[in-house]
Amino acid sequence: MASDQVARRVFVGLILLSILLLCLVIRPFAEAFFLAAVLAGTFYGLHKRLRKRLRGHGNVSAGLIVTGILLALLLPLGGLTAFVVAEVSEGAHFVSQTVQKDGMTGLVEKLPSGVRGPVSKLIERLPLEQEQIDQKLQEQVTTQGGTAAKAVTGAVAATGTLILQTTMMLIALFFFLTDGARLVQWIESVSPLRRGQTRELLHEFKNTSVSVLVSTVATAGVQAVAALVGFLIVGVPAPLFFAGLTFFLALIPAVGAAVVVLFTAGLMFLSGHPWAALFLTIWGLVVVGLVDNVVKPLLARKGMNQHGAIIFFALLGGLAAFGTVGLLLGPLIVAFFLSVVRIYERDYGRPNPRLGDPATPGGPVQPGSQRVVLTTESGAPLTEGDTPSNH
Repeated sequence: MASDQVARRVFVGLILLSILLLCLVIRPFAEAFFLAAVLAGTFYGLHKRLRKRLRGHGNVSAGLIVTGILLALLLPLGGLTAFVVAEVSEGAHFVSQTVQKDGMTGLVEKLPSGVRGPVSKLIERLPLEQEQIDQKLQEQVTTQGGTAAKAVTGAVAATGTLILQTTMMLIALFFFLTDGARLVQWIESVSPLRRGQTRELLHEFKNTSVSVLVSTVATAGVQAVAALVGFLIVGVPAPLFFAGLTFFLALIPAVGAAVVVLFTAGLMFLSGHPWAALFLTIWGLVVVGLVDNVVKPLLARKGMNQHGAIIFFALLGGLAAFGTVGLLLGPLIVAFFLSVVRIYERDYGRPNPRLGDPATPGGPVQPGSQRVVLTTESGAPLTEGDTPSNH
C-alpha cells in the first residue's frame, strides 16, 4: 500500500494534469471569459443594488445588465451601418444619374476645382474605348478574383468569430453576476493561500478592472468632445454624428479616434476646403490623437493608486504584447505583481523598524509590549565587547 507522501505526490500530479486539461478546454473562449470577469467585477455593485430593488431577483437584475451592455454594443454599430449605407446609396445614385445625363466629362466638372485637374489627367491616360475597358476589367477580375474571394472569406470568418466571442462573453457575464459571490467563496476555500489573501488579490483585480474601464470610456468621451470642437470650428456637416463616431472608434485601440478626424479632413479637402482640411489634420493628430496618452493614465491612476508612468507603460506594453485585450491585461499584470509583493512583504517579510517592531533597537514600543534591553553586570547598557548579564 502506497505511503501518504507518495499518494500526495500522485494527487498533486493529477491536480496539475486537470489544470492543464481545463486550460485546453477554456482556451477557445479565454478572452471572452476574461472580459466577462472584468465586466462582472465592474458591474457587480450595480447588480447588488438592482437585485435589492427587485426584491432579491438576481437573475432579472443580471439579465437587465447584460441586455444594457448588448444594446450599448449594437446601437452604435446599427447607426453607423445605416449612415454608411444611406450615404453610399445616395452617392452611387448621384454618380449614376450624372454619368447617364452628362457623361464622364460632366461628372468630372462637378468635382472641386482642386481635384478636377488630376482626375482629368488620370482619365486621359486610361483606355477610353469600350473594348479596351472590357479587356482591362476582365484581366483585373481574373487576376484579383482569388484574392478577393480570400478577403471576403476572411472577413466573414472574422465576423463570425467576433459574434461567437461576444455571445460567450455575455453568457459568462450573466453567470458571473448571479453566482459570482459563491465562486469567490469557493476559490478562497480551495486556495492554498492564507485566509483573506485570495480575496485581497481578487479585490485588487476588481479595482484595477474598474479603473481601466472607466478611464477608457472617459478618455473616449474627452476625445469625442475635442473632435467635436474641431468639427464646429471648421463647420463640418453633421458634427454630432462624427463626434459620436469618434467616441465609438476611440474605444477600439487598433483604430483610434484620430482616424475619424483624418477621414473628415479628407472629406473637407474633396469638397473644396483645403485650409479646413489642414486644420483638422493637425487637430486630429496633435489634440485628439495625443490626449489619449495623457488623460487615460491620469484617470486610471486614481483607482489603482499607482504612479502615472507605471500605468502608461503598462497600457502600451499590454497592447503590444496581447493586442486589444492587453489594455486590460497590462495594468492587471502590473497590479497583480505589486499586490503579491506587498502581501508577501506584509505577511512573510522581515519586520520593518518603521512599523514599530518591539525587537528592533530604537523602534517605538507598541502598546502592551515590552522591550528587552541587554545590560552588563553593573547595569549599564550592553556595548560591543561586553559580556551580557545573566539576570
